[in-house]
Amino acid sequence: MTGVSQATVSLVLNGRADADVRIAPETRERVLKAIRSTGYVADPIARRLASRHNRILGVFTYESVFPAGLGDFYHPFLVGIEECAERVGCDLLLLTSAPVVDGRRRIFHQDNRLRLADGCVLLGRSLDPTELARLLAEGLPFVSVGRRDDAGGPVPYVGADYPGATAAQVRAAKELGHERMVYVGQGEGPESHADRWTGFRSEADGAHVTEVDLDKVLRSRPTCVFVEEYADGVALMRQAEDAGLRVPEDLSFVALGDPTRPAVTDRELTGFRIPRRAMGWQAVEVLMDLLEGRPGERQRLLPCEPVRGATLAVARA
Repeated sequence: MTGVSQATVSLVLNGRADADVRIAPETRERVLKAIRSTGYVADPIARRLASRHNRILGVFTYESVFPAGLGDFYHPFLVGIEECAERVGCDLLLLTSAPVVDGRRRIFHQDNRLRLADGCVLLGRSLDPTELARLLAEGLPFVSVGRRDDAGGPVPYVGADYPGATAAQVRAAKELGHERMVYVGQGEGPESHADRWTGFRSEADGAHVTEVDLDKVLRSRPTCVFVEEYADGVALMRQAEDAGLRVPEDLSFVALGDPTRPAVTDRELTGFRIPRRAMGWQAVEVLMDLLEGRPGERQRLLPCEPVRGATLAVARA
């Protein structure tokens, strides 16, 4: 159709950087016109065999991201992933065929389709360290949304700076005269929980309560309660008000992140927001650096946004 060689068509079709130098503009336009007129699309499998990349990025979620109870929490991550993938010209493949074992999906199984994608973004509150170790050992490109501990080697991730954000909230409470503080949450298990506890302990010697129980929280006579989970803070506020306490005049509350499950309240809790959209976006950036062999940070922690809210006040004697 164009009267040019197959090599010339290949240079134009694949967008080679040296095509503009080696091919005359009128020849390049003639090839592009032929491509448009025929509706030709390169075979992604053949392209992958030739270049080892087919511009498809996988997204693997350890938990379901679409139920109403969790959709609001995961949605900004997915928005960031989608927007950056569009910017770099990649398609997304949501990997959902993995079987659920003990309530969680597993990456590696007999029908594993992970290798259909050039690389993968992993999303979930906790990731299996044995699977992370295998991904690293087999050299499969991936990036975790959320900080992860080493798993036989450094794990590429884009996470939130929970220690720094939590420590800043403790300092803000201290400036308002709060000396007796309680931390409500696990403080262990997933890295996001452990990191919050680390930030709290770096600035306070407050008590640690793992149950959402007002009686246990009040045993140390706190003036301020820090909650790992936003919804737990809402529940404790209701218990406190039912017991005749005023929030925040008698008892202040600080939430260490966004709601991960439904939490209805007419007051915004003081605390911080997780940079979820930016984490998703930058996870794709790091993955593209890995795939294209570019230098750059493979582990990033992003600052959280403070929320003034309406649940932190000057401490009462």
